[in-house]
Formats: sequence, C-alpha cells, structure tokens
Amino acid sequence: MSVRALLPALWALSFAASPAGAATLEALVVTPAGKPLADAAVLLEPLGGPAAAPKNRPHAVIEQRGQEFAPWVTVVQTGASVDFPNKDTVRHHVYSFSQPKRFEIKLYAGKPGQPITFDKPGEVIIGCNIHDWMEAYVLVVETPWFGKTGPDGRVAIASLPAGRYRLRLWHPLQNAQAAAGEIELGAAAQKLRLVLDARAREPKPHTAVDQDQY
Repeated sequence: MSVRALLPALWALSFAASPAGAATLEALVVTPAGKPLADAAVLLEPLGGPAAAPKNRPHAVIEQRGQEFAPWVTVVQTGASVDFPNKDTVRHHVYSFSQPKRFEIKLYAGKPGQPITFDKPGEVIIGCNIHDWMEAYVLVVETPWFGKTGPDGRVAIASLPAGRYRLRLWHPLQNAQAAAGEIELGAAAQKLRLVLDARAREPKPHTAVDQDQY
C-alpha cells in the first residue's frame, strides 16, 4: 500500500494490510497544535473513474434552533436537496450569495414549502438577513464517499470499494486549502491521523431582536 501527499508535512498516516475488497476508513483530524478538529470534511475521490451517482436523491436538513443554524456544517453530494425548517418562535430570512447556489427564503416560520437543491459543487455560505450572527456552511461534493468529523475530531467512512483515491480535507475556518493526497484502499479498516491548519468554531454573541416584528 502506498500513500502520496503533495505536502507530506500535513499528513501523518497509519495503515494496516489491505487485501482486495470493501474497506472502512477511520480518520482523526487535528489542528497543528494536536487538538481534535470538529466539522472537518474528509473526502475520497476515486481515481479509477467517475464517482458513482447516488441511488436515491440525497436529502439533508438544516434547522434553525435558538437563533442558530444546526448543524453548522453540512456535507452533501451534488444534487442533494436541503430543508430549512424554522424551530424558533421568531421568523428567519435565509439566504446565500455563494456562486454554487444563490437562493433566498424570505421571512418565514415553520417549514418552507420546497427544499433547496444544491446542484453544483463548491462551498455555500448561508446566513439570516435578520440575525447577523447566524451562519452555516454547505459543502457540495461530487463524490459519494465523504464524512464530517464529530466533536472528537473523528469520522468513519464505510463500504468503500477497493481502489485508489484522492483524499481531501476541508473546514470552513481553514487558514489555507489543504493539499490533496493519494491513497490505495483494500479490505482492511484503515486508520489515519490527519493535520489540518484550521481553527475551531467560536460562537458569535447574539444581539437583541424585536420578536414582535420578527
């Protein structure tokens, strides 16, 4: 088995033997200081051909709770639809000016009538026109093999076909785009420790809002 990274200093990798077959990839993503990094996307792009199209149209939900978006980071495959239900007692005005997906859901409560379809790959930044501190990120990817780290910095991607992949990392608050690496996967579970130069999320302070108006 071989791993080739464009910037070897960013990667610390550990592998078991890999007979042919499906695999599970287990990754721990940390900051340069060694702290677990939550909300980091780990992407595996097959090098032997195009990524498989989803069997069913993927779907995700980004709620508004406590005048925050939840989850803060969502990773979906191209073509996924996303609902934005408002669980708050105040109305929200959800929008994005990002090039991959521009949209607007004007002041509303409850669940909007139609989900938003994210049909182009890229990073989409989402905000609320009423509550400036509210923000969320949607990373739209073309590969079906991806995952997002939890609070402990860990993620597992299962049922990976054996083969060679390009491995990418992404985080909304990364200081620079991480260099991609290449990895060959077999049947055994693979364990990686990856370093990404990014800072953890720091919640923004809320400000007073006229609830009678919004």
